[in-house]
Parts: sequence; structure tokens; C-alpha cells
Amino acid sequence: MIERLAVIGVGLIGGSLALALKAVGAVGEVVGCGRTLANLETARDLGIVDRYHRDPGTAVAGADMVFVAVPLGQIRSVFAAIRGHLAEGAVVTDGASVKGTVIDDARAVFGQVPPWLVPGHPIAGTEHSGAKAAFAELYRRRQVILTPLESTDPGAVRRVEAMWRRCGAKVDRMPPGHHDEVLAATSHLPHMLAFGLVDLLARMRENDEIFRYAAGGFRDFTRIASSNPEMWRDICLANREALGAMLRRFAGELEGLASALDAEAGDELYAIFSRAKAARDRWISGE
Repeated sequence: MIERLAVIGVGLIGGSLALALKAVGAVGEVVGCGRTLANLETARDLGIVDRYHRDPGTAVAGADMVFVAVPLGQIRSVFAAIRGHLAEGAVVTDGASVKGTVIDDARAVFGQVPPWLVPGHPIAGTEHSGAKAAFAELYRRRQVILTPLESTDPGAVRRVEAMWRRCGAKVDRMPPGHHDEVLAATSHLPHMLAFGLVDLLARMRENDEIFRYAAGGFRDFTRIASSNPEMWRDICLANREALGAMLRRFAGELEGLASALDAEAGDELYAIFSRAKAARDRWISGE
């Protein structure tokens, strides 16, 4: 049971955690914190938070669990704001998509990665943002990766694991660097491709006609291009080394596809498409 949860950043990710814990009776009080007053008022009116503060230091006072769910570029300032205000025994975790920079920010602010900080990443989301986008079922049967260090308090890790499991999530552990490499391939690269494709088409002279006749496949592929630009700018810059390597690797794949088209290599295209279909079908079926 979490007696008081402080959520710094009451949007889709932070708000959904609060709602999920409330739905199963796993939290006593939720205190919200954020930059936008209107969003905090919406969160209170929707029952996501019980009260809110604009100052992170005030928001975390007395909380036994703190969840930081702000864009990566804001995490260091949040750490600085809560320094010296945490209750004894409090645990802090986060939902950032890149763990290396979170760890670097913690070292910069606290001098070391505190044992009560459990870096984490719930692999869940939609293209929507803000408190209105939050819903209690977001994390059910979804994966959460925790990336504790050797210095992380095992008790703090267990508490964070228990919190996510109460939300219906599956919890794994992974070294921070490996996490960032995996997410560069499976999450950050697809977002870059979606943003890039939509921007390319929007800048073409015939863009009105292109979008008018776009069908379901285009809508499905580009859905994530409606995601928060600030958040994804921060994510891509924070994971630029691993993501840059994946982009260059994928650029080579595109060159190969273009060459196959030029050569009218139908057998090669069929082999690529068949391998891709088989791999995706295995992933969807959970085999």
C-alpha cells in the first residue's frame, strides 16, 4: 500500500499510474505536480489526483513514493527541486524512455545515484497527452523495465516492482545501457520514421491530394506522429548515439529495397516481405 504518491507530471503516463493504483485500492492519496495549472485542475476534477502543487519540492513532502513523468529535458530540474524535500524512506522512480540521461542527471544533482532512485520505463502509451488522456487500464499486460544500479536499494526496487504489478504490468530488469539500445530499435526509431514520413509528405507540393487519399495503412503507420513533439525531441536527443546507429542501419535497408526495385528483383522483395511477415506474426502471437 502506498500511503501518499506524488506524481510529477500528470499526463498520460503519470495520470494513468495514479488511476490504476486507485482502481485497485493500492494508494491512499495522490498529489499531483506540473507546469500547467489548467491540466492540474483537470486532473483533480477527473479524480486522478486528490490535490496538487506547482512546486515539486512541496508536492513530494510526506510522500512515500514519487513518480517522475516529465519530458527528459525537465528531469534534472525536477531532481534539483525535490532535493532535500523527500521524506525519510521515500522511493523515487520515473517513466523516462532513456535511462542513461536519467542516471546522469541524478549524478549531477545528488553527486551520485541515490539508493532510493529506481530508474524505470513503462513501455506503454498512446499518441495523446495530458490528464484527459489518462486511463486506468494503460499498463495492464504491458511491460515495465526497471534499470537499477548495483548501488540501488533492493528494498526500493521491490517496492517499485510491486507498484507496477498492482497496475497489471509485467516487470523486467535490464542494464540501463542495454535498455537504451533496445528502445532505440523498437520505439525511438519507429517514431523518427513516422515523424519523418509525415513531414516529408506535408512538404510536397501535392500534399493535399496525398493526405486526401491516404488509407488505413498510412493512418496506422503514422499514428505515433501525433505524439508530443517536445517529449520526442528530448528522447531522440538523449538517446542520439544508439538511435543514430539504428537510423543509419535502417537507411542501408532502404537503399537495399530501392536497389531491388531498380533491378526488378521480385524474388528478393518477396523474401524480405516474407521474413518480415513471419517475424511480426510470431511477435503478435507471443511465440
